[in-house]
Amino acid sequence: MITLSINGQQRQFSSNMSVSNLLDELALAGKRVAVELNGDIVPRSQHAETYLADSDQLEIVVAVGGG
Repeated sequence: MITLSINGQQRQFSSNMSVSNLLDELALAGKRVAVELNGDIVPRSQHAETYLADSDQLEIVVAVGGG
């Protein structure tokens, strides 16, 4: 079990996962998002290879388009 802080809210997950797996879990896969992990931006090209650890802090921002 790992605990992550996502946008200020504590969430628990059953196993270690990558940023990409987390976005799938949160139904954000394929959306335009910016991910900050422990104060550093994670480029989209590194989502699949960046693994999360217990107590990591994430900020996830979803881009919303419109006119």
